This record gives sequence, C-alpha cells and structure tokens, in this order.
Amino acid sequence: MNIIITSAGQRVSLIKSFQFELKEIFPESKVFTADLNPVLAPACHISDGYFKVPRVTAENYIDEIIKICEENNIKLIIPTIDTELLMLSKNTEKFKSHNITALVSDHELIQKCRNKRLTNQLFQDHNIAVPKQYTLNNLEFPVFVKPYDGSLSKGIFIADSQDDITQEHRQNEKLMYMELISNDEFDEFTVDCYYDKNSTLKCVVPRQRIVVRAGEVNKAATRNNIIVEHFFNNIAQLKGARGCLTIQVFLHKEQPIIKGIEINPRFGGGYPLTYLSGANYSKWVLEEYLLDKEIEVYKSWEQDLLMLRYDAEVLVHDFKK
Repeated sequence: MNIIITSAGQRVSLIKSFQFELKEIFPESKVFTADLNPVLAPACHISDGYFKVPRVTAENYIDEIIKICEENNIKLIIPTIDTELLMLSKNTEKFKSHNITALVSDHELIQKCRNKRLTNQLFQDHNIAVPKQYTLNNLEFPVFVKPYDGSLSKGIFIADSQDDITQEHRQNEKLMYMELISNDEFDEFTVDCYYDKNSTLKCVVPRQRIVVRAGEVNKAATRNNIIVEHFFNNIAQLKGARGCLTIQVFLHKEQPIIKGIEINPRFGGGYPLTYLSGANYSKWVLEEYLLDKEIEVYKSWEQDLLMLRYDAEVLVHDFKK
C-alpha cells in the first residue's frame, strides 16, 4: 500500500506527515514522490524514493504515472499543484481501471476553481460574499487587478487611477477588476477544509496569513472564529469536493463579514500548520482511501497556534550533474 505525491518540489513537511501516518498503518509501506526535476526537489530526497516524470501537459504523462504506480505497488496519488488537477481529474476512471486512486475533486469543480470568475459564483451560491466586481466602464479606484486563472500572486497589481490601466491591460480579457480589500479593516485567511469521499465537510481550520512570501504563507496562526461555523452552515456539502481544499477569504476585524477570494482543491503550502494543530488530514486521507474508513467531524484542533517558517538545508552527496 504505497502512495506517491506528485510535483513534490519543496513540500518536505507534507511528505514527512504522510510518511509518519502511513507507517503507523502499514509499517513497510513507502511514500514516493515524482517531479519534473527530482534531483533539485528537496522533498524528493526526503521521500522513500523518487521518479522523474514529464510535464503534466505531455501526452505520455498519465501513462508514465500509471506505469510508476504499477511497478511500485502504489495505490494512491496525491497531487500538489494546480496544473495537475484538471489532467488527473480527467483520468480518474483510467486510474481506477488499474486499481489506483487519484485524490482529486471532480473535473467540473476543479474547472470552477481554476476560473476565478466561476469561483465567485460558487461562493455566492453558498452564501459567501465576494469583493465587489467592476468592469472597465465602472472602476472605483483604488482597484485590485488579477488574472482569472492566476496563481501564486502572479500578474496581480493595484491600480490607483486610470493612468495605471494601460491599453494592454484593457485588451487582456483574462484580467478581473475588483474592490481593494483594506488590511486595516480585514484579516486574510487560508482555510483548510477536509471533504470526505461523499463531498461532506468534516473539518475547517482557518489559518490567519500574517506574512506571505512569493504567494505562500510564511507566518500564520490558527484561529477558531466565525469562519468555522459559517462554512459548516453553508458549504457542508460541496458537490465534487474531495480531500483537502484551501479556501482563501477575508474576515472583517470587527463585523461578521466574510469575503471569499479563491479555492484551491488541493493541499496548500501552509497545510503543515493545520496538521500540527491536530487536524490530521494526512491520516484521514489514508484511512479513507486505503482502509475505506468513515471520517468523523473534527473540531478539536489547537487554536491560536503560531507557525513561523524558515529555510532549511537538504544535502545531497556525490552530486555531479
């Protein structure tokens, strides 16, 4: 009962969490990793073995992953980046025919999460407000601008006046224009939600984003606030959702106002804080998909737990490339 985590990159803490939890259940099992360039991926050197794979857009990507799984008794695939999700979700039945499970949400839900215009509608359908949206004809400055399919804060900027909106911006149909949320009024949260096989919400852990570096949280703290019950009341059932979904929202500092920003249907970079707070999504994934256990609602995670991240070294000996 081995598993593989794809596009492992720098997800060292994620790999370690699955290694610990898997060996608690199956002591001889292994957590493998795959990456486009595994030799330069720290998480690959921490795992129990790694494989070099082509780009997810390559024609042979799925067949290569299946081959690796069959040759190494791998029963579960856990993706970590957005670009994998659509491709894996299109091929879930193909994986099943080889007795392999890809931990991904349904294709339709992933499409909505990848297009932030559709994400906004998804939030509103579940009684979660979104920032006010503008068109080029009714901008209210300052305005926040971002591509509808962006990630890791790429392509975003703040326009303070019409002078900041160039002709190139106007011709770019991918750009969205929305109200600028004030950091003086709102705190930003990434919320780790666990959905079981039936797309039922089992756990909600809001992580306050205190410091963000290159789009990924660097300092954060767990907060047990109104987000938890609001999510349980309004998105307790999210069609097609499975596993860990990271949902970004803004929460007003004084009023009960929540505004949804985006949804990433995968483990996020800040998940280690959720795991260390006691919300053991790594264990639940293994129990659900390898042992066919039912997961119970869990609300006893540690609140106000602060995580301060830092760079560490992974040394690889005899490196001659």
